[in-house]
Amino acid sequence: MPLLKIENMFKQYNQGELAVMALKNVNFDVSDGEFVSIMGTSGSGKSTMMNILGCLDRPTQGAYFLDGEDVSEFNDSRLADVRNKKIGFVFQSFNLLPKLSALENVELPMAYAGSTKKHRREKAMEALTKVGLEKRVLHKPNELSGGQRQRVAIARALVNSPSIIMADEPTGNLDSKSTFEIMGIFQKLNDEGVTVVMVTHEPDVAQYTKRIVVFKDGELISDKPVENRIFSGGEQ
Repeated sequence: MPLLKIENMFKQYNQGELAVMALKNVNFDVSDGEFVSIMGTSGSGKSTMMNILGCLDRPTQGAYFLDGEDVSEFNDSRLADVRNKKIGFVFQSFNLLPKLSALENVELPMAYAGSTKKHRREKAMEALTKVGLEKRVLHKPNELSGGQRQRVAIARALVNSPSIIMADEPTGNLDSKSTFEIMGIFQKLNDEGVTVVMVTHEPDVAQYTKRIVVFKDGELISDKPVENRIFSGGEQ
């Protein structure tokens, strides 16, 4: 059974009297342990698809199964619960709280889940060590480089041991050296069994993943395994 399954999905937005069809009859699935990039030009539907996969938006029509459950039927509080427990998010703009240390930022999702302070501290340290930031845990975001801030964001995405990590343009604000390092972290996590779905508009970044799904005008037009994959610290 796939970890994620999209069936006959449509998404329509109404802009005044104008109806915009962002997704048109999309079907695809992602198995446990895959590393998939979603590509497409601006307006192709890739961001809408990511928002639905991340339970941040709902389809107008069609079904979305996560771990065998049709989440398109869930109410808002159930969706929030799924987001917190099953999905880790990594964004282009990092979304870190500026007044909190790296450690405190990583602890946040567990605070929402009601974990004890001791448990939060242990898990946050473990996640920051995993991304190579064990010596920067007390630094605030403005004391970290862009690449380090994205590492904090990845650690935060990992702390609740999600089924899947959703990464939306995670290297969009990074230089090429930091991009190489961040994609290496994603590859290493994927080697350890974490499922990763990533939106990117950069073909060279997509080459770090194992499969590329391409959207155009709301439709899925291509779904292929990656050839000539770039490796950065993961298994080859």
